[in-house]
Amino acid sequence: MRIDKNQLGEANQKQIDGHNEHFDFLANSITKKGKDIDAIIKKLEDFQIAIPSWALGAGGTRFGRFGFQGEPSTLELKIDDVGLIHALTQSAGAISLHIPWDVPTDYNAIKDLANSHDILFDAVNSNTFQDQKNSKESYKFGSLSSTSKAAREQAVAHNIEVIKIGEKLGSKSLTVWLADGSNFPGQSNFQTALQNTEDSLKEIYKTLPEDWKLFIEYKPYEPNFYSTVIQDWGTSFMLANACGEKAYTLVDLGHHLPNANIEQIVSTLMLKGKLGGFHFNDSKYGDDDLTVGSVKPYALFLIFNALVYGMENNPQNPYPAWMIDASHNIKDPLEDLIQSLEAIQEAHAKALLVDQKLLTEAQLNHDVVKCQEIIQDAYRTDVRPLLEKARLNQGGALSPIKAYRSLKVRENLIKERGANSVASGL
Repeated sequence: MRIDKNQLGEANQKQIDGHNEHFDFLANSITKKGKDIDAIIKKLEDFQIAIPSWALGAGGTRFGRFGFQGEPSTLELKIDDVGLIHALTQSAGAISLHIPWDVPTDYNAIKDLANSHDILFDAVNSNTFQDQKNSKESYKFGSLSSTSKAAREQAVAHNIEVIKIGEKLGSKSLTVWLADGSNFPGQSNFQTALQNTEDSLKEIYKTLPEDWKLFIEYKPYEPNFYSTVIQDWGTSFMLANACGEKAYTLVDLGHHLPNANIEQIVSTLMLKGKLGGFHFNDSKYGDDDLTVGSVKPYALFLIFNALVYGMENNPQNPYPAWMIDASHNIKDPLEDLIQSLEAIQEAHAKALLVDQKLLTEAQLNHDVVKCQEIIQDAYRTDVRPLLEKARLNQGGALSPIKAYRSLKVRENLIKERGANSVASGL
């Protein structure tokens, strides 16, 4: 299934009068505050978020998986699904592949298909958190950190192979997330595990093409519950520095202990020029992988305030790679991703409204009340008309969820693929 501009044009026409009324009111209000409305909309148009291949089917928990009908069972179908999301939202212009779940059989055909949807290939992701079919060594007791030299060499070789696959697709970065760790005190020597990991990452780093980046992810717990080798941003930052200037820390919203100040982490990494990428999701308790902005929308806004400040004031930090990393059981996966994209852009737009000059003055004057008023004034603004205008300018849907449902996208996918089609991956 494909969505063409005429279909969206017809759907938008029914809502255009209401949109124009709301947009004109908001634009006038923002302009009076000294903000350039056109510049804000342009930034929203340019902001593209990668969709991970593993989020296009129903997710799972450690207890079970409830499938969703019409799931994409091949890499080609996954790209088609991202194409549907991008056509509606105009903000999902990239797909992130996970290897070995998404190894192409015909690279040229896959690139042509992605290009037909106006989609690029974002970071490629390696998988050493589970044993693969026909693998000689097991990762039960670690991969890059393993005390087994053979297991480490296998894990390094896999990452190098992932880089080669990414090169063929036009990707420019490798994301490494390790499940390595321990469940019981005394099970692992912390120093040995960390040193093995650093040595392994350096071996991978040496094979990076000149124009590539290495993103090192972290997580405090799960699937190991006593220790994780790369447990926090500081360890990731240390390992990135040990590897070299092309290695960066990757921040995942769900990979923190409760109440961590993620906006401060982001600010520190950008100041040091080491924030490579950002994975969006939401949570109540831990790595819940819920729809972005569904539980903690104000926290998301505060993080974006730090991100926007960093992008404007930290030229030493490269432009970050953005990706959604969510996967759960009960929603239509495509609707969930559309909602996540909307929440990300909403937080982004609100952060763009913060008067940073005025905020800096209030900070220097220790006017704590004014600081809060400036921040919350931006947060309380209904910026949805700005998002609608950005989508409209690019040929997207004023209301992506309404268009998705009125065009009966899921129903058509079920007709095309069947009720029992299952996505590969999680």
